[in-house]
Amino acid sequence: MFDLALAGSVARLTLVRPEARNAIPAHGWGDLAARAEEAVAAGARLLLVGGAGAAFCAGADLGDFDALRDDPDARARFRTNMEDALERLARVPIPTLALIHGACFGAGVALAMACDLRLAAPAARFGITPAKLGIAYPQSDVARLVALVGPGQASRLLFTAGTIDAGEAARIGLVEIVSDDLESSAEALTQVVLANSAGSLAALKRGIGLASAGHARDAGQDESFEALFGGEDLAARLAAFRGR
Repeated sequence: MFDLALAGSVARLTLVRPEARNAIPAHGWGDLAARAEEAVAAGARLLLVGGAGAAFCAGADLGDFDALRDDPDARARFRTNMEDALERLARVPIPTLALIHGACFGAGVALAMACDLRLAAPAARFGITPAKLGIAYPQSDVARLVALVGPGQASRLLFTAGTIDAGEAARIGLVEIVSDDLESSAEALTQVVLANSAGSLAALKRGIGLASAGHARDAGQDESFEALFGGEDLAARLAAFRGR
């Protein structure tokens, strides 16, 4: 259900299960992460994540839940597979943009939060609904939610299990951009990002991840800082800047 297309330096990962509003089955999470990593291996410098049809992602496939209720081992595998897949997506060393239209619920919100930036169409709708189902939200997803919107708004979203629109999602920090023309906005942002150094972007992305986890210092980031100063990219960009 995951289609990966590469156009130059940009990869597009599309959830293709429109008849189920792109709900992700329990066995699909590893494939999601593998396709994202495949994009990096193919030379992509930026990854767009979206959904086919009228929805971004309605979440995990509720059709799997009856079987999970009766199998403790399957429940554990489901949780770990989902958490591991989203962590792998979050750690790919290139910028990732979620392009959100229509429904974005439950694990679909978790998928969007695992991306670096979220762009939404005005008609997008967001909801985190485990409380309605009598289940919990994986702690890694709660952590990402709190990092984006703060504990108060996270509490509101989780405790009410309510639905918010794209404007409200932007107001509280769940999405960064709301656009009437999602594709044009994504293209414009992509071109701006790709004009920058791939090495810098990788180091900065890793630094943001470390900071989100509470790390103010990191030896690897120190090494990247110093290595980039000695690289050819800086020399070429300085020469171009001075030659203007």
